[in-house]
Parts: sequence; structure tokens; C-alpha cells
Amino acid sequence: MSDQDQTTRPAEDRSPPESGQTPLPPTPPTDAAGEQTPEHRTTEAEELTDRWRRALADLDNLRKRHARELPREREAERAKVAAAFLPVVDNLELALDHAGADDPGALVSGIRAVRDQAVEVLRSLGYPRYEETGVPFDPERHEVVSVVDEPDTAAGTVVQVLRPGYGEPGHQLRPAAVAVSRKQE
Repeated sequence: MSDQDQTTRPAEDRSPPESGQTPLPPTPPTDAAGEQTPEHRTTEAEELTDRWRRALADLDNLRKRHARELPREREAERAKVAAAFLPVVDNLELALDHAGADDPGALVSGIRAVRDQAVEVLRSLGYPRYEETGVPFDPERHEVVSVVDEPDTAAGTVVQVLRPGYGEPGHQLRPAAVAVSRKQE
């Protein structure tokens, strides 16, 4: 480099940038008027176009991969849920095999145990059973199917659960079907 080039161009700062600062990109070549050269503008435009096309290709690949994997993931989840219910089905078949037994109490307790097992499977899948009475009516958790007169309870209190609910508010399989007390007149 000649002495003249060294005097017209500012000296490059070779010290490392301070923490938290990003280093500045190199200064593009300029002409005598201080504007970027046409060659540099063309090169920069080609580079940006190339980066844009690569980003589009990456996005397209991501969409295709998602479309391929989604059915596989759904099938895996369905298989997991079905496998969780297999012991329930097995126990129902055992209960049916013993239906002709002389002790009807044993059959009832066996069916109750199978029901409890099914409720546990639902709980483990994230849908706990709820069937509380004496709690205030909550439209996110309850579905009113009956309104009754109950003189000893406050208005809007769940007095009977006709069908239990499963899940949490905002993440339910179904709300509980309940009877609530009406306002006393």
C-alpha cells in the first residue's frame, strides 16, 4: 500500500470490541464521491437474494417435515392412549367371565374396581375426575341440568352431581352435569 493510500483511509481499529458491543462490518469500497461502487451494490444484492432464497427453502423444508411427522405423532399418541386402556378391557373381560358366579357382590366390587382403574387411566392422561357437591357453581366446570329448592344451601350451590366431569378448566373432556340450588324467595 502506498503512503498516499494510508493517509486517505482511516486506520482500522484492531482492538477487540468492548463487551456487549458488536463489531462493525467492514466499510464497503467507495468511489471518489463517497458512494458505494456499483460492483459492491450488485454483490450485496446478490448476497441478500441468495440468503432470502435459502430462508425460503428452509421454510419449505420445515413445512414438509412437519407434514410428514404430524400423522406419525398422532398415531403414536393414539397408540399410547389405547395401550393405557388395554388393562381396563382385560379386567372387564374377567368380570364378564365371572358374571355367572354365585356371589353378585363380588361381581359388583369387580366392576367397581375396573371403573376405578379407568378413572385412574384418565387421570394419568391429564383428565382427573371431579364430582364435588356443596361447591359454588362454576360455568367452566359445571353444566346445569336441573335447578332445585334446597332451603339449607346458598343459591348457586352444586347440590347433586348427575354425571361427573373430567379435566381442568380450559382443558376438559367434559364438564360435570349438576343440579344447583335456586335463590330462595
